[in-house]
Amino acid sequence: MGRRSTGYGRPVNRIRVAVILGGRSSEHSISCLSAQSIVAALDPIRYDVTAVGIDRDGRWVCANDGGLGILEQDGALPEISAAAPSADVAASLAVDVVFPVLHGPWGEDGTVQGLLETFAVPYVGSGVLSSSVSMDKGFMKMALDDAGLDAGSYVVVTDRRWRSEPESVLHDLNRLGLPVFVKPARGGSSLGIAKVHRMDALREAIESARRHDPRVIVEAAVGGAREIECGVLVDADGVPHASRCAEIIVSDRHEFYDFEAKYLDDSATLVVPADLPAGVETQVRQMAVRAFEALDCDGLARVDFFVRPDGSIVINEVNTMPGFTSISMFPRMWAATGVSYPELVDRLVSDALRKGTGLH
Repeated sequence: MGRRSTGYGRPVNRIRVAVILGGRSSEHSISCLSAQSIVAALDPIRYDVTAVGIDRDGRWVCANDGGLGILEQDGALPEISAAAPSADVAASLAVDVVFPVLHGPWGEDGTVQGLLETFAVPYVGSGVLSSSVSMDKGFMKMALDDAGLDAGSYVVVTDRRWRSEPESVLHDLNRLGLPVFVKPARGGSSLGIAKVHRMDALREAIESARRHDPRVIVEAAVGGAREIECGVLVDADGVPHASRCAEIIVSDRHEFYDFEAKYLDDSATLVVPADLPAGVETQVRQMAVRAFEALDCDGLARVDFFVRPDGSIVINEVNTMPGFTSISMFPRMWAATGVSYPELVDRLVSDALRKGTGLH
């Protein structure tokens, strides 16, 4: 562990934490926002924190003082500065634990987790396989279906099949009915998602999603449902527990909870805790833990649900590295459950050190 000297000259051990932020995915800026909150929450008396950035081209950077000076904000959202000093990957990972607050491909999908396993550096969150499976909505839903959890009706549109037989794909999508949601299979933060009400608009929506990911998933809309989320966090023994639930209520200005509603305007109301019948909330929380275990997740996850008017529940998706911004649902749900933001970050770092690396 790192060492520092107090004002009295006595050395004090601190846990060396590298917070990795940015990344090559379209969620680059959301990662930067999340990292700002995490760095601010890590107690400097206990932690020696270094911010390690990955720019949009995959270059690793680190400021001389290890701080967040690697960020710039020319528009509405921050990103890694092109002027940030390049960093040696191995040197950046010479720490006690890594908090890889990366969202989307090349970060949340098992790639960085595999790198950290290779360097034998403990890290926050799920391992290689569960990160990868959870990132791909098609494989995630297959695993949930296999565990007896309702993940809704869907069709995966692979790159190969779309290029070779698009008309056959469009024909297959008829069975889902309308409306449908067209999504990048390995995307997040609602980027590249479209709600489609007409069959003749499907082709354009698929092409739009393919700009983010050549692998696309088309999901049947769950009519009249409430959007409910639940956080999962492991305890000191690695046992997963569910938070209180939250509800997303989107104003009429947005047809669904898209990127702008999430991050750029005030058109969504986040109700924490959600006003649910006790029996429904209990069922959602139980299903969140079951989904966490079905995907062999670790550390943390946010599980997103649709609750139909009749009380039946559909799992929409599982996020193994949910947003950690000041307005993000995951920390807000845990705050409503009695776990403050700094305590939440402490518990995740402690869990990573407990878990270590290697096969479990």
